[in-house]
Parts: sequence; C-alpha cells; structure tokens
Amino acid sequence: MQFRHFAFLVLFSGPLVAQDRAPVEPDSLPAPDQPFEPVKPAIVKLDETRYRIGEITIHKDTREISFPAKVNMTDGLLEFLIVHHNGKIHESLFHTAISATHLNLAFKLLRYPESRELYLKPNEIGGLSGEFEEATEAEKKGARIRIDVEWEDGEKIRRVPVNEWVQHAATGSVMPSDPWVYGGSEVYSGKYVPETTGDIAAIFITNSAMINFLGKDNQDDTVWLPYPKRVPAIETNVKLIIAPFQETPSPPKP
Repeated sequence: MQFRHFAFLVLFSGPLVAQDRAPVEPDSLPAPDQPFEPVKPAIVKLDETRYRIGEITIHKDTREISFPAKVNMTDGLLEFLIVHHNGKIHESLFHTAISATHLNLAFKLLRYPESRELYLKPNEIGGLSGEFEEATEAEKKGARIRIDVEWEDGEKIRRVPVNEWVQHAATGSVMPSDPWVYGGSEVYSGKYVPETTGDIAAIFITNSAMINFLGKDNQDDTVWLPYPKRVPAIETNVKLIIAPFQETPSPPKP
C-alpha cells in the first residue's frame, strides 16, 4: 500500500483514538460553553520520504517524527517533558505550538501501535483505580520510542536523548535511558484530550498525555529536575525528534 493511500485511510476511516472516557485531569478541559475548533490536518508531501502535517515532519524511511519546540524551564520540578505553550508550562521542560492531533496522526501514519500499559483504569465511582490497563507484547514493543533534542550550540548542531537533560533530584544522576511510551491518550466528550489539555509527553504519568515515561519514579512528582549546565537558556529553539526505541546491546562477557 502506498504511503499516501494509507494516509487517506487513516484520515477518513474513523476516529484517531477509539477510547471515550474521562481523562485524569477533567478540570483542565474547556468549559462546556467554551468554543472548540476541530483541527483539520493537511498532509503535504515534501519529497519521496518526508511529509509534513502542520509544523510536524514525518520520515517514512526512518519512522522519525520531528517538530519545533522551545526550552521552557531550567530549574524547578518537572512533571511533563512536552506541553503545548498554552498548557502546563509551569512544570514542563519544553513547550511547543504544534497540534496534539497532528502529532497523533503522525504516529498513526508511521504505524506506531498504542500501548495503554501506563494508563490507570477507572474505578467504580468515576475516579482512577490503582490498576493499569493491559497491552499485548507486540503493542508494548511497537509503542516504545526514543525522544531526542537537537539544538544549535555555537556553530555546531548537537543532538542528544532528552533523558540527558533531566536529573534526579535525590541522587543527582541523569535520567536513565529508559524508553517513552506512545499510548494515544483519550477522547472525552468528542474531543481529543491532549488537544484540550496540552499534555503531550509526561514524566509523571497521566492518562491525559499522549506519551508517558516508562522508567523508575514515573509515579513521583517530586523527583525530576532540568539538568544544570546541560539545558540551555529558556526560550532556546530546539527540534524534538521521536524515533523507534532500540535496546542497547549488552557488552559481551569476558
């Protein structure tokens, strides 16, 4: 199937996310009388391997997704890695102007499966239980991603995993190179939740985020900080790059 034909099928075969349940933070959704304009994605072919959706570039051959962002914090506790610039910028390392709907579509076009393993199940009274949703091994493997940050450092272009810009508050160590997980988030009252909350990638896991951190202490909101001397000044322009996660092979035993 040609890539453009697959894009057509994704766009017109139904909702991008099949779930329809209340998000973790319903208070952050717009008021019922607040106008909401649906996002109308347009896919532009750049060349034989690259396509653009809004400000997002997708790479068919490498399955990379890249988009512009800005450094949002250089100190203080982090709960999010990426939020929309109208979202929770008081607790996120980066902010961006991209549409969450466009980013979700980019994942779909590149055939990333959703893994719901980091979303808490609802309880009987409408809140959240202590149990996580289930995912198949294939979903878990396919939904694991790496997120890199690229920026200009003088005359050089540098690129590192975003984990290297995050520090553990208690130990002082860099965030481990554990993967991030694409989960897709939720649709609530006919609206795609990350589009209304601005929650794109969370360090402190939340059902409202499209992406969550899989590593240790992802249920503790008092742990992670921007890494001193590694994170450039606030409002520094960066490019964030999402790619399939690949396990680093262990060194051979002597």
